[in-house]
Amino acid sequence: MEDLDALFAILDRFSQTKLLVVGDMMLDRFIWGKVSRISPEAPVPVVQVTRESAHLGGAANVVCNLESLGAKATPIGLIGTDGPAADFLGLLKASDIDDRGMVRDESFESIQKTRIIAQRQQVCRVDRERKTSLTPEQETKVQTRLFELLEEADAVIVSDYGKGVITRHLLQNLMQRAGKRIISVDPKDKNYDYYHDVTVITPNQNEAQGMSGVDIEDEQGLRKAASVIFEKLHCKRLLITLGERGMALFRSPTDMVLIPTQAHEVFDVSGAGDTVIATYTLAKAAGATPRQAAILANAAAGVVVGKFGTATLNRQELREALKRWQKLEAERGETGFFAAKG
Repeated sequence: MEDLDALFAILDRFSQTKLLVVGDMMLDRFIWGKVSRISPEAPVPVVQVTRESAHLGGAANVVCNLESLGAKATPIGLIGTDGPAADFLGLLKASDIDDRGMVRDESFESIQKTRIIAQRQQVCRVDRERKTSLTPEQETKVQTRLFELLEEADAVIVSDYGKGVITRHLLQNLMQRAGKRIISVDPKDKNYDYYHDVTVITPNQNEAQGMSGVDIEDEQGLRKAASVIFEKLHCKRLLITLGERGMALFRSPTDMVLIPTQAHEVFDVSGAGDTVIATYTLAKAAGATPRQAAILANAAAGVVVGKFGTATLNRQELREALKRWQKLEAERGETGFFAAKG
């Protein structure tokens, strides 16, 4: 059996790690309400607002996941000088998150996503963003902050939402300076050619299909897609998340471990990818093997999809999830994914 005590020891070392998260920073707003009638003006529900909330989103949600698990994490990215930027920085301060990596630029419009929720269901989402590439000056400022702080970090998470912060030039420079640090990438498939030689890439199924050009309809397709990604990018590890089917860890093109989902109930999958890359990278920085890191990431994802909205979890929740997982396998007489170390 994969020793629970060994996994718990990894969790205990989370607080000794420091990570950087570079990527597209966003402000997530939520408008909560209830619906009791349809509008007479159009066939849409009328939402009676009961409360509003704001959360750190995009790459900043990866930071929140890391901090909630006990690590120290520093976000590195670009925001404007507008109201959403002020709210974003206020949320960082309220959570005691290091803001030294944040670049403010008056010509940049902070990215803001507003979700309207009624009866625990999303009615619609309103996005505010300007779809333009970063200027050379903006890109240089972000890279300068990243490399100023790199020496302090055990690992770097690249959280690419395709909004412009992550560029080929930034990734190339990061890999040249990274040394032996863990470099993890949560990819955007349109940028797949940026991610050469990194420690691990964590695409979901759709992203893996887009990166490889292979339809993943069965295990054969999954293996073929992984082989293409390894050949193109020469990554050291590949972790493909498969929704309700769990995830597949590839330690090489031919070495695959399938890990079934541990979610009991799924309320909201938004942000689950952030939890996966945060937990996997944090575990690796704390000394876990790839298999142990994937087990922890899978268990963590199973917790957050059972929550609504942009969610995180703490180490105690992760401990309890691991205990439930092992108990279930024991009851079924399975060896499962606690079976072999490696």
